[in-house]
Parts: sequence; structure tokens; C-alpha cells
Amino acid sequence: MRLPRPTGEFGVGSSVFHLVDRSRTDPWQAGADARELMLTLHYPAARSGPGRPAPYATTEETGLLVKGLGIEAAVPAAQLSATRTHSRPDARPARGSYPLIVLSPGFSVSRYTLTGLAEDLASRGYVVASLDHAYESFGISVPGGRTLTCLACDAVGPGGVSGSVVTATRAKDVSFVLDRLTGRHAIWRYADIIDKRHIGMAGHSIGGASAASTMVGDRRVAAGINMDGAFWDTLPAGGLGGRPFMMLGTDEHRPGGPDATWDRTWPTLGGWKRWLSVSGSEHFTFSDSPAIERHFGLPQPPLPAERAIGITRTYVAAFFDEHLRGIPQPVLAGPTAENPEVRFENP
Repeated sequence: MRLPRPTGEFGVGSSVFHLVDRSRTDPWQAGADARELMLTLHYPAARSGPGRPAPYATTEETGLLVKGLGIEAAVPAAQLSATRTHSRPDARPARGSYPLIVLSPGFSVSRYTLTGLAEDLASRGYVVASLDHAYESFGISVPGGRTLTCLACDAVGPGGVSGSVVTATRAKDVSFVLDRLTGRHAIWRYADIIDKRHIGMAGHSIGGASAASTMVGDRRVAAGINMDGAFWDTLPAGGLGGRPFMMLGTDEHRPGGPDATWDRTWPTLGGWKRWLSVSGSEHFTFSDSPAIERHFGLPQPPLPAERAIGITRTYVAAFFDEHLRGIPQPVLAGPTAENPEVRFENP
């Protein structure tokens, strides 16, 4: 399997980091004296250069994923982990200054499920920081031969811990990562290419809800996107302080739909905002799932994989181009003939 090719003008480099925040305890692991994170950076690089593509994930990680999703019979873990990416490990960045976008995955899945989107954004001229939040996915590999499994999966739910604990924890995770990427002692040797004045965040599912929660507590995040995630937190009276926010989701997340949290949150977004519904999509449309389903012959939603990937890339990139770079994007102004599946909701 090969991920869809990025559409931007740049090549893509990638680097992986293990971060430990010793100022916090972990909410899911009793006795843990720190909060661990795994971070992958994708960034603009020269088009040409030596080296094999960066790995997609470890076989142990994909094995836990396919088992957790109940698709291990159709998707061999070794084949999924061998997915070809389009980034080169630790490639030298292209010269310039680039906005930073943080990506947070859905609950129980890992950062690598957003690799296709991360690579595309990097090829368009963004530094993209994809996070794995400890104990919130089926499994992530960390240094020392350890694997962190989803302790939160057993804790969150009816009669258990509220999802707001997840969004609050992830908001702190993101602020910690921003400190480590943009502070005086940055962890990345090429951190000077990051435009610290222009930072955005997007996430899938609860990662998207966490984008709003992060913006409430961290003014550095100037714009956010929720891709099909129920909101767990009520925004304060001032909303997001006028900062732009976009909600991009399935028919379930339409006005008056099954998830009422979008209806409740919409009026509290005081700045530039969009509510977009994509006909024929499903919850995992906004991740690497369409490419995986197509390759392995899994049942697919009515929206074809090519359209799912193209729509997600188009609207996410357009949002950040307009709000982090100041480049007006007509595709965000209203419905277009090129994207008939996308409905602009205005409740």
C-alpha cells in the first residue's frame, strides 16, 4: 500500500520525538510521575534527496490497531505497517519560514492515521506536528521497547470518566509541545523555520474537540478545525476570542442531527466560522481510512476514497491558507461545482 501522493510544491521530511512532561502526572496510568507523548514532525523539504521513505508505523502498533478495530482478518498488520509514505527521515528542510499546524488523532487510534493529511500539508508549506497522547490509543511504541496501550479506553464512557478529561489533558499536551517546539531550547534542530506567530490546530474526532479546548487555554493557537468530533466542553462566554474555527463532518453532524453538541457550540463561536457537512462520508473519512479501506477491500462508504481524500485535503489546507497565511480562499465562501458533496450549513 502507498499513501496518496502529496499535492504541494515541496518534498516532505519527517522527524520523530519522544517527549516527557515531568510537570504533570498521567491521568490514566496510576503511579506515573510524568506524561509521555510521541510526536512526528512533517515539514517542507527539497524535492530531491537520498534515503528510503519514513516508516508508517511499527507492526506492533498496526497489530493493536487492526485488532482493536476488529479488522485483523482483512488487514494484515505487517502489510499495513509497511505502507509507503512520501517523507524522508530527517531530510534537510526547504529554506523559509512556515506556519505550524498541530494534528491530534481520534480516540483509540494513533497519530499515524493522519499521515496522509500531514504529508500533504507539509508539501504545501506547513510544519505539521502530529501527536500520540499516552494511553489513549490501542497502542503506541515508545523508546525502551515499551508499548503504551489504551488504558483510557476502559476508563472513559457511561458511568466512567467524562471525555472532557481527554480534551483537557490533550489541551495541556499541545501547550507542552508548543513550548518544546517554539521555546528558547527547542527540541528540533530546525525549529527556526517555524513561524511562531502563525499556529493552528486540527483534529479528528475527540482530537477535533480538543482543538477548541486547546484554543480556550492557549492563545498561541490562532485557528482550529474539528473533523467530526463531538464537543465535550462548553466554550466560555467569550467563545474563542474571535479566532476562526471550522467544523467539518458527516451527515450525523448536521444541524439537528444525532450529535447535539455541534448545535450547542455553533452559536458560541464568535469569530469567522464554517459548518461543513460532507455527503456520503463516515467518521473515519477524514483520516487515512479511505485509502486503507480501498486497498484492502474493506466495505467503503458512498463517498469514493479519491473524493474523501481530496475534499479533506482541499478544505483543511484552504482554511489554514486563509487564516494562517491571509490568502483568501473562494472554496470557503460557499458551495462550489467542484465539490458538490460539501454542504455549507447555516443553522
